[in-house]
Amino acid sequence: MTAPKEIVAEEEAKPAGPEEEPLRSVHTTSFPALLEQLGASLLVTTYQAGKLVVLRADGGVLNTHFRNLVKPMGLAVEGGRLAVGCSVDVWEFHNVPAVCVKLDESEDYPTSIAKHDACFMPRRSHCTGDVQIHEMAFVKGESGKGKGESELVFVNTAFSCLAVRSEQNSFEPVWRPPFIDRLAPGDACHLNGLAAEGGRVKYVTALGQTTEPGGWRENKRDGGLLMDVDSGEVVCRGLSMPHSPRLYRDKLWLLESGEGTIGTVDPATGRYEAIAQFPGFTRGLSFLGPLAFIGLSQVRESAVFSGIPLVERLKKAEERTCGVWVLNIETGQTLGFCRFEAGVQEIFAVEVLPGVRFPDLVNHDAELVGRSYVLGDEALSQVPAEMRR
Repeated sequence: MTAPKEIVAEEEAKPAGPEEEPLRSVHTTSFPALLEQLGASLLVTTYQAGKLVVLRADGGVLNTHFRNLVKPMGLAVEGGRLAVGCSVDVWEFHNVPAVCVKLDESEDYPTSIAKHDACFMPRRSHCTGDVQIHEMAFVKGESGKGKGESELVFVNTAFSCLAVRSEQNSFEPVWRPPFIDRLAPGDACHLNGLAAEGGRVKYVTALGQTTEPGGWRENKRDGGLLMDVDSGEVVCRGLSMPHSPRLYRDKLWLLESGEGTIGTVDPATGRYEAIAQFPGFTRGLSFLGPLAFIGLSQVRESAVFSGIPLVERLKKAEERTCGVWVLNIETGQTLGFCRFEAGVQEIFAVEVLPGVRFPDLVNHDAELVGRSYVLGDEALSQVPAEMRR
């Protein structure tokens, strides 16, 4: 891994409450420059800190913007829709561009020179119960009931299955590994990641092939696997805590988190080939052009993470890093990073927002939410012109 040579800048975010630890980050100057060049921004979840982090460029500096959520993990984006999987529910937000004007006019949403170009407002919440939601994606009718319309599929880690939301129930299971012979909570195999393409889920990752509650923990060092959803067959074995499988540019990617690497898997041979290694537990992956945005977690020594190669390689907790790294997948070169210095130790999801330079998510401002209405075209035509945005 080639370290970037840019000067590192630092900023400190104000704590969200009087008892919360300040949230500090440092970044290479190349990081906001890359976002500017790409015309994009990033969303990052940290369940440990209970935050959704928005990374966006503002006048040559990286603006790290935090919103409070309860144990946010999986993210899914489709058009103007954003879904966030939390502790016991899934929140769905919709981009309401008209609200951006209100943000720019308010002193409560300060920027340097940037103007807001997306504002995600809450539209729907579905209570799933504590199913340990991990990765999510919008797909085309995974349950067979969608009639071609996209629906949200999520990894239900507690029940070792893929599931969708339900109008009446906590969730509807749509797939589970063949070796899971019952639908019961217990996190047997720690199903965690999914790769979707063409409107369907194609691959999933798990940390073990076991039916016993918590059984994956016994062989977490190299018991991880990648599975083909259609066939139910194991494509790749012997992985150390794999996460974040992705299909991109005709390749099958994943993060071997226990080794701190990113690499590709050849589905024909089942061989995993790492292309870069990082000083952290790799989890959370999103692509744009030739760049991969990779989440790193510090992972302190614990029963969950003890004995994995990363912890043995970087024995001291301070040697392990938390943040987002930018990798050129064509050259294997690291182009920049944002590193969290305090307040955030673990990251779960990373999602690029292409074409969105300076977004915000409003879930804390009751007055703004209360004064912002979204109507259909027919109803909107009956609203006085001076009240429309």
